Amino acid sequence: MNIGEIARRAGVSRSTVSYALTGKRPVSDATRRRIQAVIDELDYRPNASARALKEGRTRTLGLVIPPASQRLTDMQLGFVASVVEAAARADYDVLLSPSGGDHERSFERVVTGRRVDGVILMEIRLEDDRVTRLQQVGLPFVTIGRTGQAQDMWWVDVDYAALVWRCVHHLADLGHRNVALVNRSTELVAAGYGPGFRALAGFTDAVAERGMAGLDVCCADDAPAGEACVERLRSDHPEVTALVTVNEAALPGIQRGLERAGVRVPRDFSVTGVAARHWAEDFRPPLTAAHVPTHDMGAEAVELLLERLAGPAAAPRHRLHAPPVSLRASTGPVPTG
Repeated sequence: MNIGEIARRAGVSRSTVSYALTGKRPVSDATRRRIQAVIDELDYRPNASARALKEGRTRTLGLVIPPASQRLTDMQLGFVASVVEAAARADYDVLLSPSGGDHERSFERVVTGRRVDGVILMEIRLEDDRVTRLQQVGLPFVTIGRTGQAQDMWWVDVDYAALVWRCVHHLADLGHRNVALVNRSTELVAAGYGPGFRALAGFTDAVAERGMAGLDVCCADDAPAGEACVERLRSDHPEVTALVTVNEAALPGIQRGLERAGVRVPRDFSVTGVAARHWAEDFRPPLTAAHVPTHDMGAEAVELLLERLAGPAAAPRHRLHAPPVSLRASTGPVPTG
């Protein structure tokens, strides 16, 4: 059913029906009631463009994701899925837009093209040009992650510093004195990627507090890199008896590398870190880990953005998650002898 058919049945012009739907021009009450009666009879649903004109909104949220040339990690996919699901519950659509690399024009179209009511940004750097651009144009946004100047922003994040700090103290309590942090890639850490930076800060603080020897290692986001990382640790730093990781995509490779080396977890070597629950449960033996609540965080990002759209003058709100470290079978006392 279209506007032309409604106009024919109501005995008015197409433009009059359009004005009644959008409110762009006044329509008499009698004419509006006649048009509404036809709409109700036909169960007509105006298309998104008509509703956007009437409400002054697109009812679409932008979700800015890493470049399409990079394979999204399970954690990133979890954020995407939860944002789309939460937006749908609120009767909003989601426009995915890559950023970085060759995709800056895509991001700029989202920012300036009036395609969305607001934006959710993922994979935040301590200094993030995308945040600066959104602030310049005044488009409402929420970040999953936070910059170095986060007090004036709306965001949800995981307290990586606190979680890695807890993991190191757990290993220290088990007697480990030489531990490694398997961080994200060299490129991400060098670019000021928030989780990598904060994980290193928590690791460094905990190691110093417990008088331990700590080694920071960067690792790409895939299983082969995780396996190579373990091989280097075993050959170059045999004194290391445990590792903490925030690189869940490398976990299958870390496990494979330990198995190929004949290292038994946790009798010979302990592993812990920050990861989504299914990564922890699929590790063998199951991983002692703090879980990243991707489903909750994506939904909260949507909730905060809708709050911001409803109250543009509201003070910024933040949600920082610090889930407990769930003890499983991958950590044990330091090996003796």
